[in-house]
Amino acid sequence: MGADRNIEFIDTLEQLQQAASVLTEHSWFALDTEFLRERTYRPELCLLQIAAGDHIYCIDPLALDNIDCLLDVIYDSNITKVLHAAGQDLEIFYWLRGSVPDNLFDTQVAAPLLGHTEQIGYANLVKQILNIDLNKSHSRADWTRRPLPEQQLAYAADDVIYLAQMYPLMTEQLQELGRTEWLEPEWQAMTNPELYEKPADQVWKKLRQIDKLKGQRLATAQLLAQWREETARKKNLPRNWLLKDDVLVSVAKQLPEDTENLKHIRGLSDGFRRSHGDAVLSIIEKAKQCEPLAPDPYKRKDKLTPLQDAAVDVLSAVAKSHAAELRINASVLAPRKSLEDLVRGSANTDILQGWRATLIGEPIKAVLEGNRHLSFVDGALVISDPDSAH
Repeated sequence: MGADRNIEFIDTLEQLQQAASVLTEHSWFALDTEFLRERTYRPELCLLQIAAGDHIYCIDPLALDNIDCLLDVIYDSNITKVLHAAGQDLEIFYWLRGSVPDNLFDTQVAAPLLGHTEQIGYANLVKQILNIDLNKSHSRADWTRRPLPEQQLAYAADDVIYLAQMYPLMTEQLQELGRTEWLEPEWQAMTNPELYEKPADQVWKKLRQIDKLKGQRLATAQLLAQWREETARKKNLPRNWLLKDDVLVSVAKQLPEDTENLKHIRGLSDGFRRSHGDAVLSIIEKAKQCEPLAPDPYKRKDKLTPLQDAAVDVLSAVAKSHAAELRINASVLAPRKSLEDLVRGSANTDILQGWRATLIGEPIKAVLEGNRHLSFVDGALVISDPDSAH
């Protein structure tokens, strides 16, 4: 396990510079972070782990004035960064530098193309590929604590030690199967800034019951949500610490006209009214002069008829048959929602796009158009041309 490895704990600039110099000599390294975000708007980076060759680094950003020399290496486009379920890690880097690194490899994203389940957890993937059981007893640890206990550091190091062992095995399999290029659009999509910072004037769309508001009440909720988001970012506080969603919607519904009426909003604390009451009343007044932004049009999908539902079941069986031959998880190859859209007549569906189009889109269309026949031979599904001999 990781506790038996030589973990290099870094908490001085000199050590960091030396580690950064070593990392520039590698074409790839495994990367993970530990962070805390319960008390802040932006995730607070508490530990950064890297495995490169024989080096296992646990870097303490809380002890350093900055980690710029390390970030320069992480943002080097010539070096592949290997992560698992990278979204939250990349969000940290986005807030540090306003963008995310490129040249990425996410083992969770790649895993289904090798037959593993979608969204597979790190411990399960390590078990399936390396047959190693990981100790997850520190998954809820306090990463701001100093000094970090040795067992906690070993736990953190495991997250990159085995990542570095899986990466060569996974890339070799992907290359053998000719699937490496399939993932390029996935890596590119992960660098989209909108994944990590939603425009402040759009966050109202996530409010529950927002569809119940109209006119001035909707405009008020929209402006309040934007003000809350901008204020939370400025103060680096969780948005719900500032104003909870349900309280925000209550303000928009009741439209209090003065400080006294604010007292009748359930859940609005005295401290909030003193600090932000005037701002809220100003927003309510401003909303009187504003046309609310139009919600995104909701496109209700027609419920499948019994015959259509049966057709999806048949196509799902075809997809599972192909998935078994290709050693790809069937839910990744042909998601059921995509099959449902295809049966409804939509051409804008995942299985008709990109790498799926050839692997499963064309066979599925052939079945739909009557150009393939289905039969059972020795208990197995057989897909054949109409004119082929049985």
